[in-house]
This record gives sequence, C-alpha cells and structure tokens, in this order.
Amino acid sequence: VQLQASGGGLVQTGDSLTLSCVTSGRTMTNWRLGWLRQAPGKEREFVASITWNLGTSNYADHVKGRFTISRDRAKNTIYLQMNGLKPEDTALYYCVADPLAINTQSRYWGQGTQVTVSS
Repeated sequence: VQLQASGGGLVQTGDSLTLSCVTSGRTMTNWRLGWLRQAPGKEREFVASITWNLGTSNYADHVKGRFTISRDRAKNTIYLQMNGLKPEDTALYYCVADPLAINTQSRYWGQGTQVTVSS
C-alpha cells in the first residue's frame, strides 16, 4: 500500500486548507483510512478516520465541527477539509491506512504533509 499526501501549506488563523491522500497498491475495500498529526515536541495524535466502504467518519474532539474527512472511491483518494484553522493545528499531517483501526499503530503511513498556521 502506498499513500501520497499533499495539500499542506502556510496559512493564517481562520483560513481553510484541504489535504488529499491518493492510495495505490491494493483495493481499500473494508479498510479504514485517516489522518494523524504530529506537532513539534509532541506525540502523534489521531485527527480523523473514515471507512472506505460506507464512509463512516470519526473525529478527535479538538477538530470536531472544523474538519471534515471524505473519500472518493473512484479516485482512490481521501480528503481532509480543514476550516477555522488555529495555530495549535500546526503539525505534520500523516495519511494512514489499516484494515482495522486508525491510530499510532496503524500499518501503512504516507510521508506527511506540513500544515503551518500563523497567528
């Protein structure tokens, strides 16, 4: 499984940004995909996940109402729409895939895309 993330950048507080992650190497049927992030000096943390088949989503409390995860099965791509960005959202965002769960123990990781939010 290969995961290619993109879309990060430097934005200001309150701005929006959309991350994309293209998957390849196998079908994602019955798998879960999602995003984790790691800020400087902090541990990696869960952001959001989605089931490939049904599109059922799950969010960390600190992004609920601001971030939206989605998938386009025809394009083998998942997205993370981030609105109302805050400086504390600054982190390296990783696209992650696993047959069972999205967390720090998930099996496949992309290379990460940097999101920086200035105050």
